[in-house]
Amino acid sequence: MAQITTGSGISKPVIRGLGYNRIVTIADGVRQEGQQWGDEHGLELDGASIGQVEILKGPASLMYGSDAMAGVVIFHPEAIDPDDQMSASFGTEYQTNSGLINYTLRFGGNKNGFVWNGRYSDKFAHAYHNKYDGYVPGSQFHERAAKGLIGLNKDWGFSHLTFGYYHLTPSMIEGERDEVTGDLLYNGNVKTYNRTPPFQQIHHYKAVLDNSIAIGNGLLKAIVGYQHNRRQEYEDADEVALDFLLHTVTYDARYVMNEQRGWRVTGGIGGMFQRSLNKGEEFLIPAYRLFDIGVYVTGSKTLNRWTISGGLRFDNRHLHSFQLIADDEERFPDFTRNFNALTGSLGAVFNANRHLNIRANVARGFRAPNLSELGSNGVHEGSLRYEMGNQDLKPEHSWQSDLGFDYNSRYLSAELSLFLNRIDNYIYAAALSSSETATPSLPSENHYRRFRYTQGDALLKGFEAGVDIHPIHQLHLGATYSMVDARQLNQPPEMRYLPLTPAPRLTGEIKWEFTHNGDHHRTIPHHAGESKRHHILGHIFDNAFVAFSVEHYFRQNHYYMADDTETSTPAFTLLNLSAGTDILLNNGRKLCELYLIADNLLDCAYQSHLSRLKYIGFNQASGRRGIYNPGRNITVKLIFPLQF
Repeated sequence: MAQITTGSGISKPVIRGLGYNRIVTIADGVRQEGQQWGDEHGLELDGASIGQVEILKGPASLMYGSDAMAGVVIFHPEAIDPDDQMSASFGTEYQTNSGLINYTLRFGGNKNGFVWNGRYSDKFAHAYHNKYDGYVPGSQFHERAAKGLIGLNKDWGFSHLTFGYYHLTPSMIEGERDEVTGDLLYNGNVKTYNRTPPFQQIHHYKAVLDNSIAIGNGLLKAIVGYQHNRRQEYEDADEVALDFLLHTVTYDARYVMNEQRGWRVTGGIGGMFQRSLNKGEEFLIPAYRLFDIGVYVTGSKTLNRWTISGGLRFDNRHLHSFQLIADDEERFPDFTRNFNALTGSLGAVFNANRHLNIRANVARGFRAPNLSELGSNGVHEGSLRYEMGNQDLKPEHSWQSDLGFDYNSRYLSAELSLFLNRIDNYIYAAALSSSETATPSLPSENHYRRFRYTQGDALLKGFEAGVDIHPIHQLHLGATYSMVDARQLNQPPEMRYLPLTPAPRLTGEIKWEFTHNGDHHRTIPHHAGESKRHHILGHIFDNAFVAFSVEHYFRQNHYYMADDTETSTPAFTLLNLSAGTDILLNNGRKLCELYLIADNLLDCAYQSHLSRLKYIGFNQASGRRGIYNPGRNITVKLIFPLQF
């Protein structure tokens, strides 16, 4: 995985070189739907409320429909308390680079199957800094989130109702500099926690009803969700420029049969309805209405050491874009598009022996173009460019094949995954050539670069490899390597590679665990002093560890160079150090968890190839283009749990 970033406050996932609407994000059991088509639009999620993250790599369109061409990122909620138990927690952290302050409160419980959980989080940061740019004006943000759950857990299944609210106020980085000194320009205090224009206001409301009921020889799972997303961009403190309002209803009903003679079968129906409105004085995408429906069946069969799985799905997406006339000119035309697709997958896992599994899979993926790609026509302030859609875009279709090997033994774990992905009609935004920039005319906004959505056939291939060695119980040595080669087919050299392709990455980690879950017999002491030290570790500190890691990103020379759409990115290396422990009371109960984390320990000045800020502004004094990623950052984090 990788991420497309805007400073330290906004990111979106990339799986095997594919991002944006090619990845479905699931939170609270439903697909997260905001304005995720924009470069600087992140996910409206509170990290503190997430209990576990699951990543499905490769086409997952069978269960999740269009947009799951690259995979799915599932954010599972935190666990519900056991029966007849209540618990609470308070967490706080501080980060040195941006002065980030974060705190979160939680209270939950379970009484005779009646369950509840509530959380409130608040996070704010001033501008981040690095050694080339100093403090970066406009990179401050304020994030606030609240979430509540009530429900029943019974022998017949469960029914949970979840409510959520998320509010993010990020300022927007423009990258203007003093022509003589090259310093970034700003008004007032660059370390302010307050918003400064231009900035955004993002409000996201969510309600989800999740049910699982035992019926016959299986489970009926039914989930429906409503999301209300509003994204506003302010050019000054009082004037709203862009104002998008999005209503989304998602639904999914499936019947999961219990295993019978090695068979597991699931069938269902799912989709969503969307209505998007423009409320601002400026426009980028048209108002639209979308209806999506899909029916699917999946199954798996276990035969001795083989597990065979597969399925089929049919999708229909209906999209209607509404006409808009502004200043006596048609800004957006009225048009309708329909997309249909039949997708499927077939895979197998072979248990070669008790240590080795071999996996193989082939899948057909599908993605319908989104409204930004089809109909955008305006200045995108967040990315400082004028974007133009293309109503004639065709849907993307892919064939991906995977081959993987997993090895696990007492002292060694290793995996190797290879993939080959052919995508027809791959959609991307490319900068216009100088001969094309006369249309449309922008007399007052000529400083914006202009991009148009286009498409072509693509081939992505690569692999991921990882190894974890634990020669003794306390010591873990790990390393991973991942790379993807993403090319357009039948194109000249300057258009050969796809935009926003992650650079190859090599990571390594050394981790030492001093104690783990009360196990105080890690090392036999050789003298009284060592025995006393381990006595203290066992009775005051538990789950104590220290870890050192390195991340090396290789030079990215495979980039879309036509019309200066992208540039190459130099290699860089980040060193990180972390430590953590549980601190115990005299009676053995946990008082708190303490974590110390140092990222980019050597304060390396670098630009990620997937950073949106890489192309914002030019430093006349140094000759450097764009803005660099955050420098050294030290995090102190405390969590205080309480159980009843």
